[in-house]
Amino acid sequence: IYLFLSFWSWCYQSQVTCNHTCTGKTPDKPLTLRHCSGRYQSPVNIVTRRMLPDERLTSFHLTGYQETFHGRLMNNGHTVQLDLPSSIRINGGNLPASYKGLQVHLHWGKAGGPGSEHTIDGEQFPMEMHIVHIKEEYDSLAQAGKDRTGVAVLGFFFQESASANKKFDPLINALKYIPQPSNTELKGVSLDMFILPYNNMTKYFRYDGSLTTPNCAEAVVWSLFENAIPLSKKQLAAFSQLQFPNGQQMVRTYRPLQPLNGRQVYYSGGHAAAASIVLLIMSVLVSSALSMKAV
Repeated sequence: IYLFLSFWSWCYQSQVTCNHTCTGKTPDKPLTLRHCSGRYQSPVNIVTRRMLPDERLTSFHLTGYQETFHGRLMNNGHTVQLDLPSSIRINGGNLPASYKGLQVHLHWGKAGGPGSEHTIDGEQFPMEMHIVHIKEEYDSLAQAGKDRTGVAVLGFFFQESASANKKFDPLINALKYIPQPSNTELKGVSLDMFILPYNNMTKYFRYDGSLTTPNCAEAVVWSLFENAIPLSKKQLAAFSQLQFPNGQQMVRTYRPLQPLNGRQVYYSGGHAAAASIVLLIMSVLVSSALSMKAV
């Protein structure tokens, strides 16, 4: 997630060259960024056999997600970012407060190759989208970053599909207007069109972590959804046509994995899984009883 700094204050590994001005200030090797060396950093690899079910992780209550809006779409030198209207809110899902929408941004690889920040059992997806929210009491991401639960991020993975996802056409078509750091207006879009019907918003992973770019503030309640959003190879590759401030191709815009350091990852689907097991046992018992009666 992005706490906006100047273009040259840090960079991704894919940008580092012998004479690059931000060598040594990548999020994975923060020689001058002490906050990025904390114990509760993101992203992480989620090992499904080690996660625990948590019945408190219920559905989210989303306000404004279905409403269309005109928003600023920006190549900010590190990613593509869409600013959100202040009317967007989320609560529920065992979040400690109500949060207001701030922005959406994405992380990707190269030409549709591996590019997500988080991984599931070691699998890296082609792209990952973050919908960033901050507690209603704060006015900025910088303020929220000082609160251990000041930021709530909904994360979505992408997978390659055989056909194009038409709902993403407005966003992808607008990329050609911001090849270099600049901004344009994206009209008539909603958050629902990006995430539905691919996600029922009930199956997700939860853990406490950090922003994934400097200052790497450990202030994020992460919710990563299990179901991936489909995009065609061509659509995924379109993001690689953007450029960093020096004109270099904007690719592999993800931070390397960070250690969990004893943190627990929870899963919202645990209660559903448990119910399925109970139903399976009941079904076996009924079948056995019927078989015995028949004998």
